[in-house]
This record gives sequence, C-alpha cells and structure tokens, in this order.
Amino acid sequence: MTKTLKTSILASAVAVLMLGGCVNQGLVAEQDQYNRTKIGAVGGALAGAVIGASTGNHSGKRALIGGLLGGVAGAAVGYSLDAQANAVAKALGTGVSNDPLAVLDPNRDIIVTKTPQYVQITFRDNMMFAVNSSSPQPSAANKIAKVGQVLQKYPTTIVQVAGFTDNSGSYQYNQGLSDRRASNVASAFANSGASNVNSIGCSYNAPIVANTTAQNRSLNRRVEVYLYPNAQSQINPCQR
Repeated sequence: MTKTLKTSILASAVAVLMLGGCVNQGLVAEQDQYNRTKIGAVGGALAGAVIGASTGNHSGKRALIGGLLGGVAGAAVGYSLDAQANAVAKALGTGVSNDPLAVLDPNRDIIVTKTPQYVQITFRDNMMFAVNSSSPQPSAANKIAKVGQVLQKYPTTIVQVAGFTDNSGSYQYNQGLSDRRASNVASAFANSGASNVNSIGCSYNAPIVANTTAQNRSLNRRVEVYLYPNAQSQINPCQR
C-alpha cells in the first residue's frame, strides 16, 4: 500500500467519524445507539477509499472521494438500523438492550437487540401462542401489528421471522409447528404494512439453553424477528 493511499484512507476515516459525530443527535435509547452508525461509516470509508484508489490515476484524490462516499453510505445503513431498533422498541413499550443475559430472563417477554448487521426482536412463546397453537394470541397480534406499522417506514428492510420450539415431541411435529407459527407471524407483519417478509421454522434447533428443565424449555420456545438492511446481512437463524 502506498503512502498516499494510507494517508487518504486515514483522512477518509477521520472525516467520516466527524460526520458520525454530527448525526449523533436527537434519539434516545438504553445504550449508545450510534455505535453501529460509526462502525458502518468507518467500514464504508475504508472500502470506498480502496475502491477509489484502484479506479485510476490520482489515487490519493480518488481514495479520499471514494472514502467519503463509502463512509456516508455506511453511516446511512447504521443510522437506519439504529432508528429502526429504537422505533420498534418504543412501539413495543420496551428499550433496546444488548445484554447477552437478557434472553435468559424468564420475566422478559420481548427483547429488542442490535448488532452491526441487523436488529433482532425476540418474542417469548408464552405471550405469543396458546399451547400447540400457531395463531398469535390477541395481545401478541396487537404487538405484531405495531411493529408492522413501524416497518412501513422502512420498505427496503428485509424482515425474517424464525420460529423455535423445545424438544418435547418429535422433530417433525415441532418443525411443522415452528413453520406455521413463523408463517402466521410473517403474514401478520405483511398485513400490517411490512414489506419483504419471509419466514422459517427451526423446530428445536439452535436452543438458547439446554432443554433440561421446564424453565429452560420455556426459554427455547420463541419467535425471533430479524430486520436486515440488505440480503448480504442475512443469517440462517436455525444454524447458530
């Protein structure tokens, strides 16, 4: 890497961090919700700088311009995810938390978390469905509708709904139940205004904890909703 390119990449990253500081205003969440914005901005700046430097002569100038443009794009993605996480949490009457122990708290029926790639909403099974039912209960349907209304503002967001069971019963039975539950929640999102919605049933794959006690099994029965900015960010929630 040439000295000119190194200098340009550094300048791009600094400039975009300054930009991130400028937009870090106005919204309030449990934690610093703009960490993702900053990460996206720096990543975009570095990628843009490298691409800009490789597209012709005057590599320093091209790297700086590419870095700034890439940084702005990365910051925009981060800002959108942060905004969605806060809006969803507010609609559900909760906050945004990245506490890894939150999913182990049986008293938390809804958990909204953020990563650099997506927003995740976890709904506990006991507040979503009656035993062996795949139709959301009225209170759950109301919460799903509120999230769908928020997602109307983000038509490019990819919404993935994943259903999970415990290991009571056969794998095939639980696969069908998790499929139906995820599909019904996805349909409710779409009916409430969300776009680009898909669903997947995971049976009792990817448990949060070992299915060794009644409380553990209740933690594993859940619906997870993922909000992705693009197809490249998608994961397979059944194989974590």
